[in-house]
Amino acid sequence: MSVSTNPKEVAPTEDGARLRITWEDGHVSEYEPRDLRLACPCAACIDEFTGRPRLDPRTVPEDVYPTAIQYVGRYALRFQWSDGHSTGIYPFEMFRRICPCGECGE
Repeated sequence: MSVSTNPKEVAPTEDGARLRITWEDGHVSEYEPRDLRLACPCAACIDEFTGRPRLDPRTVPEDVYPTAIQYVGRYALRFQWSDGHSTGIYPFEMFRRICPCGECGE
């Protein structure tokens, strides 16, 4: 079975605490908001030349959450975070790569 990077559905979990992506291949991934905020791939959070993190995790509140989620074309999501950050574009292939299930990640 091949791993899909095409989402079938993107929605909050029933309790609203996490983001759930159901993939076209049937796999379901759930992401903690703070983990996603810390994984932001934008130039303010990741050095463009070295790939090293620039974001200090100590500056991100434990209770950070998305206040808005937007689709970017058919390939990514962008979050407006409760800490004011909003420049990261999260490609769906990245979501699948960082899936916390332990089976489809890096």
